[in-house]
Amino acid sequence: MNFTKSLFGMDGEALATAGAAHTSREIAQQANAWIDVRRQIAAERTALDEFLAPFLARPGARIILTGAGSSSFVGDALAAGLGRLAGARIESIATTDLVAAPRLYLKADVPTLLVSFARSGSSPESIASTALVDALVKDHAHLVITCNREGELCQRLATRPDAYLLVLPEMTHDQGFAMTSSFSSMLLAGALVFRGLDEPASAGIATPGNVAAQLARATVFARQLLPQSAQRVVFLGSGVLKGIAREAALKLLELTDGRIVAAADSALGFRHGPKTILNAHTIVFVMISNDPYTRKYDLDLLQELRRDKAAARVVALTGQVDEASAHPDHFLLTDMAGAGDLELALPMLLFVQVFALLSSLALALTPDSPNAAGTVSRVVRGVTIHPLT
Repeated sequence: MNFTKSLFGMDGEALATAGAAHTSREIAQQANAWIDVRRQIAAERTALDEFLAPFLARPGARIILTGAGSSSFVGDALAAGLGRLAGARIESIATTDLVAAPRLYLKADVPTLLVSFARSGSSPESIASTALVDALVKDHAHLVITCNREGELCQRLATRPDAYLLVLPEMTHDQGFAMTSSFSSMLLAGALVFRGLDEPASAGIATPGNVAAQLARATVFARQLLPQSAQRVVFLGSGVLKGIAREAALKLLELTDGRIVAAADSALGFRHGPKTILNAHTIVFVMISNDPYTRKYDLDLLQELRRDKAAARVVALTGQVDEASAHPDHFLLTDMAGAGDLELALPMLLFVQVFALLSSLALALTPDSPNAAGTVSRVVRGVTIHPLT
């Protein structure tokens, strides 16, 4: 089946000419990627549990979820979704923060599992973070969740008994500039490893047919928004979905080469100053939580923003339609009414990835390599790691 033709209205040759062959394929392939990730976790379940159980049994054990850029937002979403995991404190700390100020974050006498999320596994900060944990924490272990077996993280930790390498299927190793299937697959893998999702899936999003349908509907809806010629786009989410909002904003910023200013915040946090970003050239996406309590705050803000009429469009992304969200400007994530927010995050990602891709194409950019100036790269370069004194 030619997913890119049916979803994006362009055949493979046209997408290649537009510089979008990798990104479009990597968005469209996610259903198959998620199936493969679920199979892999199931196959490695016993080995994972044998590695994790002794560490999680330690009194006061601490889990740090880390990564740089998009990979750090994987940790943000998971830390919120896995916060009640028994027996360990879970925190999300970006590698860029750990490396810059390691003694602020790392405690010598606290048993620490560093969970490193990495598409390439070769970012300088990712390598440095593992070395810092080795140097500063007496009782530690490493779990690497990566898309690249050849990355430096894998090469450095491959033979160590205190490390477990979870290398996701090769198809998740995105070749496009902006992470799409890499991000969602690492999010899914982390949620499954720490049992934050039901196995098998409680909702239908993981099936290829459902994903294809969601993508097709997202493409139609996103195209309706493009004539707004938005100069600013805001993504708002609470709890788990705040991390997804941050990823959505970065995706749009990356794929439009900064021509669209993208921002992210929580529903409650947005009122405390950031709301001043709104003007007549702004689109706001409110990612509505499925948690009954959190959802009340999301819907309060959604209704307030629509009353204010300060933005050009205020769009609800929701797994449930009720009186508050039933408005022409909503996108229903079908078959997700009973899903937890970690699972709801997957179709949310599909929508924002499609919106970012189509926005990039509408600006006549090349999504696979959108940064015309060449000042940013797929794997970060130019970082000097200074010795710890």
